[in-house]
Amino acid sequence: MNAQLPRRARTIAEMDEADARMGDPDEAGAIADYRPRPGDIVISPYAKCGTTWLQQMFHTLRTGGDMDFDDISRVVPWIETSRLLGIDLEAPQRAAPPGFKSHLAWDKMPRGAGYVVSLREPKDALVSLHRFMEGWILEPGAITVEDFAAPRFAAAAKGEGYWTHLLSWWGQRGNPDVLLLTYEHMIDDPETAVRRLAAFCGIPLNDALLALTLERSSFDYMLAHKDRFDEVMARRLAEARGALPPGGDASKVRQGRVGGHRNAIGAELSRRMDQIWAETVTPVTGHADYAALEADVRALAALPRPATDAVL
Repeated sequence: MNAQLPRRARTIAEMDEADARMGDPDEAGAIADYRPRPGDIVISPYAKCGTTWLQQMFHTLRTGGDMDFDDISRVVPWIETSRLLGIDLEAPQRAAPPGFKSHLAWDKMPRGAGYVVSLREPKDALVSLHRFMEGWILEPGAITVEDFAAPRFAAAAKGEGYWTHLLSWWGQRGNPDVLLLTYEHMIDDPETAVRRLAAFCGIPLNDALLALTLERSSFDYMLAHKDRFDEVMARRLAEARGALPPGGDASKVRQGRVGGHRNAIGAELSRRMDQIWAETVTPVTGHADYAALEADVRALAALPRPATDAVL
């Protein structure tokens, strides 16, 4: 790509070039900067698996509805990008408990906080990530979802990416410091998700706060305020450093329908993802597919949570 002529990537190679121009975000340094305190909450799903939704639920619960921010990741900071964006992870937050965003797997996560993770059907997550990148990093229509998936398959082969993230948090499903949810269950029953999140975070919940949180974490409300949920800080920095056209669409508020991948990916890509699941996830969890694992996570939600000494 010509650095003098900003443009969005039209090939995977150009996408990699744009990433390289953005510079080293020093994720390792940023992660080392984060020193969890008892009571901290870290929201750490994989990308496009409900992170922004949970950030908004959490921030509404702890503040009683604060919307005075330009970027949800300014008030619930993203750990891995904190150095790149000049965010002080030790700075006071607007309300207790302190909250942070991450996409880290359990084995890379600093210990000592409470952790909230939502899982999502991998094919839906892939399609959602591809659509998120289009119009911001990628030229719309230039890179197919099949081509976009190829680097994710390479990550799976190296023990990285979505599948490794899922397995790491599945392994903590009995950990009292971990609240494991699923995107699908949150869509089906958002009230239960809000109640469980409030209880996990130690936030007293009454009918008025419940109703407010359901309203302000709804698709319609977040769509009406989508400028707060489009990673404005990261987007502006990426545009400046990555030679991207300004004003890209990085909105994270989209109608995330369950099973939407069926109309977006072909049979071969679907088969390949099923194969990776069978080779990577089934031997560890015993679940033949995501639907079986998701059903078990829902069943776990109905069980009493084990006691914990952590202050949440």
